[in-house]
Amino acid sequence: MPSALVEMFRHNLWANLRLLDACAGLSEDQLTAAAPGTYGSVRDTLVHIAGSEARYVAVLSGRDPQQAGEEMAWENEPFPGVEDLRERIRRSSEALVSFVQGHDPEQTLRGDFRGQTYEMSVSVPLLQAINHATEHRAHVMTVLSQCGVEPPMLDGWTYWRTGGRP
Repeated sequence: MPSALVEMFRHNLWANLRLLDACAGLSEDQLTAAAPGTYGSVRDTLVHIAGSEARYVAVLSGRDPQQAGEEMAWENEPFPGVEDLRERIRRSSEALVSFVQGHDPEQTLRGDFRGQTYEMSVSVPLLQAINHATEHRAHVMTVLSQCGVEPPMLDGWTYWRTGGRP
């Protein structure tokens, strides 16, 4: 049986892909829609989720978050499309699953970010990755609801009932 942590990151992968599948057929107006209290438009939020996950992978891999930011210059370019984001998020979410399958829970991450030295447990970016994606998926689902689009069910019960398949 996989550990609870592995299962949480598998759910994260499943939920990210399921949300992107729900957004694949949205109109331009729906992709640019936003709602008060959310991150921003659907497309900006999806790009933010994708970029953030890639940075979490970089940090967990021992790479400098600023260098990862430079690799993520595509975030400031025109919207790459849902299919492109789906592939980016699939890769980063799978990398997070792989990481937690083989990680050392006692691992300490050390580095420098924007001139500040840091030392933290590996659990901090793992916790942030799950919390961040969950929060922003909820933002997208709020906007979808306000646009009259039925958002996908992304809860743990649905994940279990569907066998964790997008």
